[in-house]
Amino acid sequence: MSKTYKVSYKIFLNDRLKKVHFHGKLTHPLYVHVTYDRKTIFFKSYYFELFSKPRYVVFSSGKKQGPTIDQIIEKEKELIDFVIEKTLSDFSLERFKEEYLFYGQDLCDLTEPGFGDYLFTFFQDKGMPALATAIREGGKLRIFFDVVRDMKMALNKQLYDELIENSFYYAPPYLPLFGFMVQSKIWPMLSMSIMEWEDAKLRTSFSEYVSKKFPHQSVKEVEENTEKWIAYLRKKMNLTPP
Repeated sequence: MSKTYKVSYKIFLNDRLKKVHFHGKLTHPLYVHVTYDRKTIFFKSYYFELFSKPRYVVFSSGKKQGPTIDQIIEKEKELIDFVIEKTLSDFSLERFKEEYLFYGQDLCDLTEPGFGDYLFTFFQDKGMPALATAIREGGKLRIFFDVVRDMKMALNKQLYDELIENSFYYAPPYLPLFGFMVQSKIWPMLSMSIMEWEDAKLRTSFSEYVSKKFPHQSVKEVEENTEKWIAYLRKKMNLTPP
């Protein structure tokens, strides 16, 4: 008779490590502890890393405001429970961690660097190398989606429309993914994971958003492009196709 082992986990502030800066405050880094078959693994929280980025903070009344540790812990619980359920029939700690890192990936964060490269190339080709560099460097502290939104006021309509149109052919599907995420999430927890992308209701809502916001684009092609990026990540992580 085969044995059934219970998977348990804990999310905690690792006080064995030095405190780190987290949006103006010092805190111990958030870690995950998973136990199965009397074996344990520890690793740093993916969402702690993600939401520690400067772009997740705003200034209000002279103070920094951003995600809280409690909000990040809730995100972690949702992801961990999902991965455990998905892998339970063939569970191992090694597989759990791989799938955790895969399904937790924020699609907007995943596609943003490639979109930044697109913006850099676009303005280089338009003979604006200084602007191209400023945009690429500024993307380290600002969200490219917000930068493009401001460009609508700064650029003439023809150039702006060309920028948006070309992005569907030469850039990752960052704009539709981020735009959809912003309208469906509450700040500061602005992310859309691969785990969430697998939900059929979310996909339907995403298709409706793309159809309404970008009526001249193929919804099917946008979705297929997103799937290609997900497949690329799985291959990059050396994971077996689902």
